[in-house]
Amino acid sequence: MKERTWAHVGLFTVNLIYGVNYVVAKGLMPDVIGPSGFILLRILGAGALFWLLHMFRPERVSIPDLGRMVACAFFGVALNQMMFFHGLMRTTPINASIIMVATPILVLVLASVLLRERITWWKAIGVLLGAVGALSLILLKTPGDRNGATVLGDLFILVNATSYGIYLVIVKPLMKKYKATTVMAWCFLFALFFVLPFGWSEFGAVDRYALTTPLWIALGFVVLLVTFLAYLLNTWALGKVSPTVVGTYIYMQPVLAALSTWVFVRVGPERLGIPGTYTTEMGLAQALSAVAIFTGVYLVGRADRVP
Repeated sequence: MKERTWAHVGLFTVNLIYGVNYVVAKGLMPDVIGPSGFILLRILGAGALFWLLHMFRPERVSIPDLGRMVACAFFGVALNQMMFFHGLMRTTPINASIIMVATPILVLVLASVLLRERITWWKAIGVLLGAVGALSLILLKTPGDRNGATVLGDLFILVNATSYGIYLVIVKPLMKKYKATTVMAWCFLFALFFVLPFGWSEFGAVDRYALTTPLWIALGFVVLLVTFLAYLLNTWALGKVSPTVVGTYIYMQPVLAALSTWVFVRVGPERLGIPGTYTTEMGLAQALSAVAIFTGVYLVGRADRVP
């Protein structure tokens, strides 16, 4: 199988993990751990794993590139995660989902300006088709889902979407020079200094003795898969395809999140020992939205010509 095909498999896996994470994280915050403390836990756990891998295959990094890695750590790890978690607590999932649809469009524009990536008609059509599908899927929810949104929360999510878009573009040159483990090891080390002042108190407030086995497993899932594996696969894929392709896969998250919730509800949260209330609907309209999203992702991937 070609490396570019593997890159698409990796990107689908990443967004499937993110889709499942909507279900898992819902049962952990804020009762088990606060959002800033959760981010600190993710950075500590995944960062340690990245450095462990980096030690087996060390790679020297030039001083100018370290400066770029600081920027990647700020936009792609620290600011990205802080704004998303705190924004989600101050707005509603539907508002957050609508704003996040802007990310692939931002990536398309930023990649064109900063990386001189050519915007073809097929890429533009694919991005717009994915946006229509994602927005349709989100807006099919009831108007009651909009209650509780705040301007500050929506602003945080917008900053999150912009910051992630910037990260996907500025990390691309690093992936042409270094291994994914090298980039991630340094990014998570620098991100630790950004997040530590905000997350230390919430991290220390976690009642470890009250954590049940299912909650430990859920925390491990977020650290090992949602953070370590997802960041590793996403960054590795950026070395094979363009930032626009990686960004467009975000459109899959509402579909995969809805599918994960549908399965989770039928298994039963009480059986898994993860608290929370979960509802979802799956019908013809949702299926058509999913088809539009997958078609958009396919068109962008097919139009991509980055070696």
